[in-house]
Amino acid sequence: MPDFVRSYVRIVDEVNRRLGRIIMYFIFVMISILLWSSVSKATGWPSLWTLEMAQFAMVTYYILGGPYSIQLGSNVRMDLFYGEWSVKKKAWFDAITVLCLMTYLGVLLYGAIESTAYSIEYWERSRTIWRPYMWPIKSVMCIGILLMLLQAISEFFKDIARIREVEL
Repeated sequence: MPDFVRSYVRIVDEVNRRLGRIIMYFIFVMISILLWSSVSKATGWPSLWTLEMAQFAMVTYYILGGPYSIQLGSNVRMDLFYGEWSVKKKAWFDAITVLCLMTYLGVLLYGAIESTAYSIEYWERSRTIWRPYMWPIKSVMCIGILLMLLQAISEFFKDIARIREVEL
């Protein structure tokens, strides 16, 4: 494999690994927000922002943790046939499916960028009573989808290396 492919895979994998290891602690952020919501309701001083903020924390957790999940191979597979295949046959199948994933993520990224640009241009706000601006969470979604696309490309290169039986 060319040196630029090796460098690309190494850099993307390292960035997503480090970010994923940090983002996995966002579950505690979400739990804290929901705990605050429960305590504030029990004391008679309900907070208007807690439910939506917990949703934003969950979106951040899932979207930015997605590339790390792909890297670890913890995505869902039907092992009915896949588990019995050779490494090379698995790599062929994975290469084809990751091309489909890259197409999906490309379309998703295009839509996310358009939506974020609209949100910034018109200062879009949520329709809830709290009314936060939407551009910060939409920006997080754009970053997460981009990182997932970069990780999918990295996985494609790894599959090609397995098919060609070369070290990456």
